[in-house]
Amino acid sequence: MSREAIFPARGPADRLTAAFWRHPRLLLGLLLTPPLLWLGVVYLGSLAALLLQSFYSIDEFSGMVVPEFTLKTYAELLRPSNYDVILRTLLMSAAVTLGCAVIAFPIAYYAARFARGRLKALFYLGVMLPLWSSYLVKVYAWKLILAKEGIITWAAESTHTSGILNAILALPVIGGNSLSTSYVGMFLVFTYVWLPYMILPMQAALERVPTSMLEASQDLGATRAQTFRTVILPLALPGVIAGSIFTFSLTMGDYIIPQIVGNSANFIGMAVYQLQGTAGNIPLAAAFAVVPILIMLVYLTLARRAGAFDAL
Repeated sequence: MSREAIFPARGPADRLTAAFWRHPRLLLGLLLTPPLLWLGVVYLGSLAALLLQSFYSIDEFSGMVVPEFTLKTYAELLRPSNYDVILRTLLMSAAVTLGCAVIAFPIAYYAARFARGRLKALFYLGVMLPLWSSYLVKVYAWKLILAKEGIITWAAESTHTSGILNAILALPVIGGNSLSTSYVGMFLVFTYVWLPYMILPMQAALERVPTSMLEASQDLGATRAQTFRTVILPLALPGVIAGSIFTFSLTMGDYIIPQIVGNSANFIGMAVYQLQGTAGNIPLAAAFAVVPILIMLVYLTLARRAGAFDAL
């Protein structure tokens, strides 16, 4: 019997497989090159171009971009109108993050400590289901819900609680003609849209809290409030911070919800969209875009030190 009958001739695929087996680093390099090129060229390259554009300026007479290094564009961010945009965005992001944390904690705690089997599956389905629907559909649906002729106004009139709703709308700054044209309504929509991003990391962190520590706290005579304050909350804090990374950053960069719901006041996302599109002021748009990047870099550094990434 010939050698070829026992050992068939090796084709190109066999030789390539053998080469990869002998040189595993070569295979690793080939697998990582496409995503690294995408990350380096498309993502980091665009960020570098954005950063570079922010150091340019606009000629006041011609409206053309002057490609010369200057800090003039960043100085424009300190103008009262631009400073108000940044402050307004940060306050809304902080409020949405705090609101999501307060609402998500009892939901996540119940899912982590009491939900089992099918009930836990229903929990995950209920949390994830809103994420499967269109973002724009959800926002426009809330626009109708919050409108003056919407279901919230109808429910307030039916339950004789219109006075409470009118008192909320009469509040200075955050009020308005209706919920759909107020900061209150914008806060509600933001909270609804980003709530799942707070629930899931928080639930994962709460599941890591050992039951033995809760039992030990009870054995030592601690009340439920003391156990929550000294045991549960500190151990769940990384999950809260991890969720806040999503809610805070997503609120800062969103430009669709403030255009559809609210009083048309500018936010950072809207300013970037309008400046680079309608106004054609790309340097100022880039400078605005750098602001949330810097804020999130500081925030992520603090979150990493708090161990939040372990809860992602």
